[in-house]
Amino acid sequence: MDESLIAQQMDQALDHHRAGRFAAAQKLYRQVIEADPENPDATHLLGFALLQSGAIAQAIEMISRAIALCPDVEAYHANLGAALMAAGRLDEAIAAHRRAIELNPEFVQAWHNLVDTLHQQKNFTDAIAAARRVVELTPAAHDAHLRLGDLLSLDLQVDQAARQYKIAADLNPNSARAHNRLGTTLLALAELPQAIAEFDRAMALAPADPAIHSNKVFAVHFHPDFDGPAILREARKFDEKFGHPAGSDAVRHENDRDPDRPLRIGYLSPNFRAHCQSFFTVPLLEHHDKKNFQIFCYSDSAKIEDATNRLQSHADEWRNVFGMSHDKIAERITADRIDVLVDLTLHLSNNRLPVLALRPAPVQVSWLGYTGTTGLAAIPYRLTDPYLDPPGLNDSHYSETCIRLPDTFWCYDPLTAEPAVSPLPAQTNGFITFGSLNNFIKVNASTLDLWSRVLSARPTAKMILLAPVGRPRQRVLDHFAQNGVAPDRIEFVDFQPRPLYLQTYRRIDIALDALPANGHTTSLDSYWMGVPVVTRIGRTAVGRAGWSQLTNLQLTHLAAETDDQFVRIAADLAADLAQLGRLRQSLRQRMADSPLMDGPKFARGVEAAYRQLWRQWTQAQ
Repeated sequence: MDESLIAQQMDQALDHHRAGRFAAAQKLYRQVIEADPENPDATHLLGFALLQSGAIAQAIEMISRAIALCPDVEAYHANLGAALMAAGRLDEAIAAHRRAIELNPEFVQAWHNLVDTLHQQKNFTDAIAAARRVVELTPAAHDAHLRLGDLLSLDLQVDQAARQYKIAADLNPNSARAHNRLGTTLLALAELPQAIAEFDRAMALAPADPAIHSNKVFAVHFHPDFDGPAILREARKFDEKFGHPAGSDAVRHENDRDPDRPLRIGYLSPNFRAHCQSFFTVPLLEHHDKKNFQIFCYSDSAKIEDATNRLQSHADEWRNVFGMSHDKIAERITADRIDVLVDLTLHLSNNRLPVLALRPAPVQVSWLGYTGTTGLAAIPYRLTDPYLDPPGLNDSHYSETCIRLPDTFWCYDPLTAEPAVSPLPAQTNGFITFGSLNNFIKVNASTLDLWSRVLSARPTAKMILLAPVGRPRQRVLDHFAQNGVAPDRIEFVDFQPRPLYLQTYRRIDIALDALPANGHTTSLDSYWMGVPVVTRIGRTAVGRAGWSQLTNLQLTHLAAETDDQFVRIAADLAADLAQLGRLRQSLRQRMADSPLMDGPKFARGVEAAYRQLWRQWTQAQ
């Protein structure tokens, strides 16, 4: 075959390749290679087309052959790296990407590929360094700043992530993703007004994206200016946009109407994994009455972890719905003839509220994600307890009807007995250590003022506080200093793996709660570690969590209705080390003996609620 014909075939192959007609392109590349076996470009491009069509092993073979023919072409190494990454051969892929970069240090695509591979390997340090190089090479590319922001956020460098998202939003003010990402990091930094403003901008740019609107609904729970009615208004706006899919109101369910037969219960969550929700789903699923309730779990997560396997062992049927559309999940739930569908997420990230908007089950309930409202008319009920929501107090603040469990909204299992409760730190230190390991989004100016008053009442006391590195810590120190609390009395800790996080409680004598959102899981962890929590009762259910938990522990004297009372309770508790030491050593057993850890009793209460709602539905038909 003469060179002109080979060139013509290469041109035709490239035309097919660029148009996505990979089979036609591969055929022509093979013809060229048959005529010219040492043609590196045809060999490489055949491998690249094989990679794009999913033939990974063949792609690696052909691109490797091209490199053997011509070893110093950076694109060959970059595409070999991409193929090796697709094959899961990450170390080899990284070596290939680095070789491409060695050949051309400004080869942006190779840097991109290296970032992706290092991310997949969970090597965040090197991935961030590579992403910074991409930003240096393409400083005006807003997506490069977004990528770096994502990696910094995953590495819990939230302050730096926010800076990258701000640059991305400035470079492309019409990027809903940039504004939404900036909003999520500002929320993590407890910069609530700015976060909500970014969510508003993102919603205006992408009004059809329910995830952005959910972020705002979640965020307003932590803003001191949003009371129950204001939060409900935001949740109802979500319902107006996303809660009424065409035809959903006309759904007719064919479930057997027998009010007393065994019921099919469906739980839908992205967090059937190593997530704080497992501390509450495990004791419920473990103690369900399998004779009268058949349990279906719809897991919307790609991760399969030990916690996943444990939860799956307690389900009658396990459905992995990760990656499925809302419509397909709803169809699966309806096909399973679920009687009561329970949403475990509300407006937290990765929620599937649009699935419930399709009304795939006759009875739909929200529980667990947090103590709030979905706003969805398609979810008529929410589980709560008599202390979070005393009858008649805040019922109008929810779109759902409140179904009060007998004792508690939470049934907790720490899933470990370690570490053991330590002796009271103050007995060794000679001073009291207050602490808050709550998510920093709960820390606002009024909460810092309240904590400052406690520290001023006990001038030798210190405080351990979880806060992101960067400007949040300086903001906290400045605020304390303005209230007369010296910086050397404050110690910061980072987010930690759970074993180290629990160990931190061994250094804390008394935990101080936040407002308007109390600690939930964090407070239960604190009690488990022997550390009492002084709480301030708030206006909304998220601010009544401490009251609910302390009531169930029969420790209501640690709950304050006013700021002055909060300061007095904390100061008095800190003054009596003998009493504090006895409380520390008895708290874990007190937890174990309380409704907060009585799995069988909790499950019976939840099942009674499901049965009550089912009977109401059958009677209405």
